[in-house]
Amino acid sequence: MIAVNGSIARFADEGVEPLFYLCDDRGVAARKGLAVAEGIKRSANAALSRSAFNEVAKQNPHLLSSANLFLLERVNRSSGQAAMSDRRFAWQVRNDPDYAVEWSLLRQKPNRIGFSRNMTNGYFNGRTIAYAALQLAYHLGFGKVFLVGVDMTPEAGQFYDPKGEVVPSRLGDDYADYILPSFDLMARKVVDSRFAVYNLSQKSRLPEKIIQKISYEKLDQLLAGS
Repeated sequence: MIAVNGSIARFADEGVEPLFYLCDDRGVAARKGLAVAEGIKRSANAALSRSAFNEVAKQNPHLLSSANLFLLERVNRSSGQAAMSDRRFAWQVRNDPDYAVEWSLLRQKPNRIGFSRNMTNGYFNGRTIAYAALQLAYHLGFGKVFLVGVDMTPEAGQFYDPKGEVVPSRLGDDYADYILPSFDLMARKVVDSRFAVYNLSQKSRLPEKIIQKISYEKLDQLLAGS
């Protein structure tokens, strides 16, 4: 299993040790330092952005001695290398099998939409850490991915928010321009007989036509047939 951000709280409750823990948001690492520390300690591997690592270094520097830490870097944003324009980068990699991308001459935003099949080259942010987790799952060679708790409904808050409080989120602002187009691209250009994605959240904002919603009974059947 792959845990992201504050969801590690549920893993701790259930006594589950994830294969990977992901956090690429400096704000999350700053506000939820204890959760990020738990994610690093509890998981076999942890991958964080440079800014998130910087926050960990401030709050829990001893955690950086772990042997299984990985740096999350976005495509075309590697440190020490000059970044191209998003449009030029998308055009350059449009036929590269390591990537699935959109490209537009007239609009800039579509050029930021993509999916990385090889995360040594970076990942596409998609404005949600769940999308990074999907790229990691592909990179690691998994053939079936089951999304848990990917509701995309910020007004409902997160289960790990302080009781009675809904922590502000950019999910609502980014959904139409980045999140939905990213999942749509994945559904069209990445999902196939080699890589399948299912959504266990029946109330998820992600449309059924993009990510198939399944019950836990169907999950059992799919796992039994693997």
